[in-house]
This record gives sequence, structure tokens and C-alpha cells, in this order.
Amino acid sequence: MKHEQTGDSPPGGGLSYSVVDAITAVVIFAIGVVMMVDNHRIGSSWAADGPESGYFPFHIGLILCIAGLAVLLKSLFGKQRNHTVFVSWARFRLVLMVLLPTALYVLAIQFLGIYLASVFFIAAFMRVLGKINWLKTILISVGVNLLLFWMFEIQFMVPLPKGPLEALFGY
Repeated sequence: MKHEQTGDSPPGGGLSYSVVDAITAVVIFAIGVVMMVDNHRIGSSWAADGPESGYFPFHIGLILCIAGLAVLLKSLFGKQRNHTVFVSWARFRLVLMVLLPTALYVLAIQFLGIYLASVFFIAAFMRVLGKINWLKTILISVGVNLLLFWMFEIQFMVPLPKGPLEALFGY
């Protein structure tokens, strides 16, 4: 069913409130499933001496699944679905321009360590979004991370996730 754009809707369409509700419901449901599976693995029943360690988290996961399913059904089949635009495609694109590189950054930390991943992350934002020249980009992204390495690893002696570069230097 096609809806006309109202005066308060941004041009070009976008994601409606109902679609965002459905996406959120699926994410909440998935979190609930992960909680249930993981806590069933460690014990989610009632033992002779009381609840096992996964009993309460398992049931919280079950509640999340039920709530997620209820919201999903309401957002897909409810009588009062909200079809007004929640976020326009242009604004959603701006969110993704930050969200996707940040997700890649978190993944890169697992393989490169936090310092090297942060050099690439800062440099990418400086070059792509800030249009900063290469010299400033390299000096700032490397300099900030050298400062953070000195502060956390040497001064505070707080170990952060390391990668192959730090291993070369014995950290």
C-alpha cells in the first residue's frame, strides 16, 4: 500500500517507524535467543540446591524473545502501524558513514590491536570526512596513538588489546 508524503515527511522517503520497529524487534529477539542458548549451555534449570547459574539470564532472554516477537507482529500486522518517515535515506546514509567504519574499527582491533586500528580509523575519518591533507593526517593519527600507548601501556600500565606490531616491540 503506497502512502502519500505529508508536509512533515522529508523528500525522497526513508525508513518508516513501523520498519524501524520491526528491525529493532528482530535485533531484540536475536539477543534473547543468544542469551537463551548460552545460558542453557551453562545450566538454566532448577537444581536440587536452587537455580543453576544460567536460570535467571535464560528467562530474561525468553522475555526478550517474547517482547521482540510481540513488537514485530504489531509492527508488521498491527492496525495502527505508523508509516510516517522515521529517518530519511539521506540522513540514514550519514549515520551509516559513521556506523559502518566504526564496526570495521571494532573488528580491526581483534586483528591489529587497538593502537594500529585506531591509526587507520582516525586517518580514514580525517581524509574522507575532513578532507585533511596527508601530512596532518599521518602526524595526528600516529601521534595521538603514540601518546595513548605511552599513557596507557607505560604510565598507567593498563594493557589494551595488542596486535602484531606491538609484539614486534615486545609488548
